[in-house]
Amino acid sequence: MVDIPESAITETFLAASGPGGQNVNKVATAVQMRVDVYALGLAPYAFRKLKTLAGRKMTSGGELLLTVREYRTREANRAEARRRVAEMIDQAHQRDARRIKTRPSRAARARRVDSKKKKATIKKTRGKPSLD
Repeated sequence: MVDIPESAITETFLAASGPGGQNVNKVATAVQMRVDVYALGLAPYAFRKLKTLAGRKMTSGGELLLTVREYRTREANRAEARRRVAEMIDQAHQRDARRIKTRPSRAARARRVDSKKKKATIKKTRGKPSLD
């Protein structure tokens, strides 16, 4: 797991919805965590991948925005948010395997052209018969 510097994290607590009885109405247990991605100093490939992984969770200002309201306590939601961010950053650091370009052989290309010609002749013979 990656260590996220405290200076890059901003947390706000909001009232959560869902189970919890009157506790939900009284206590702000849900956490909204903002992580400044630029402060993490990620490699360019990791930043690009994090951007695609995050999707709409990434703001135009380069902040990763996560809202967690899974648990009934602040501490548990806070820990879950940090775990999710760390997991996302770990995934971003894993490089994809490079794709090796391949091209079809001459015989494969010839087979493709032959099948296309065959289909064309089949389609040409279809249609209404002439009155001649």
